[in-house]
Amino acid sequence: MSKNLVLVLTTLAGLVAAAPIQQRGVLDAYNNYRGDGTVGAGWPDSSAWGSFDQLWSANLPLIQQSCGWNGWGADNSADEVNNIKDAITQVSSAQGVDNRFVLAIMMQESKGCVRVPTTSNGVTNPGLMQSHNGSGSCAGVSSCSRDQIFQMINDGVAGTSSGDGLKQILATTSSHYGGTSSAAYYAAARLYNSGSVDYSNLGNAFTSVACYADDVANRLTGWTLALSLCIV
Repeated sequence: MSKNLVLVLTTLAGLVAAAPIQQRGVLDAYNNYRGDGTVGAGWPDSSAWGSFDQLWSANLPLIQQSCGWNGWGADNSADEVNNIKDAITQVSSAQGVDNRFVLAIMMQESKGCVRVPTTSNGVTNPGLMQSHNGSGSCAGVSSCSRDQIFQMINDGVAGTSSGDGLKQILATTSSHYGGTSSAAYYAAARLYNSGSVDYSNLGNAFTSVACYADDVANRLTGWTLALSLCIV
């Protein structure tokens, strides 16, 4: 998986304080995690994650405005937003992947903008999940169809003919940890971004984004806009 997009929300500059913000049942705060992803190393157990509805509500304002903030075209329409939620719900259920994890990865990769550009660093990464040579994309398209939105989510979760999705990656990391623990999800985030994982140090980015697993862990407990405290 290629580097995550550099996402700069300049509209919000100076508006986001470092203090935690309680919003819709989860806490918008960023914690610095290091090590192997386990609870013993200080990473949050899955019992500390928000519910899908809580995390969706917390991220909804970003999903509604992220296209414009990032200069990627018109903001998501109400139908596009609804289709994103439906796609995450249905695809995650069909593939047996926690819908909260799918949401967190989507926000990490595209901020939920259906018109997110396609990146390429040896592998083409299109769509909401910046999937591995996926076919789903609405880059440069003024109106994104329900079918394309479902395709983008499915490419990232179920995988493509060219590469693994979250389902296959999570199976790999779960085998390492001896079960689908919270650490398996954090390691899967690292593997999705980097294509490799150092299980003893999830901050080892290889050639990708150092704070990726850290960010995903924080997203699962409610982080959206609070100041990142990631130190590498």
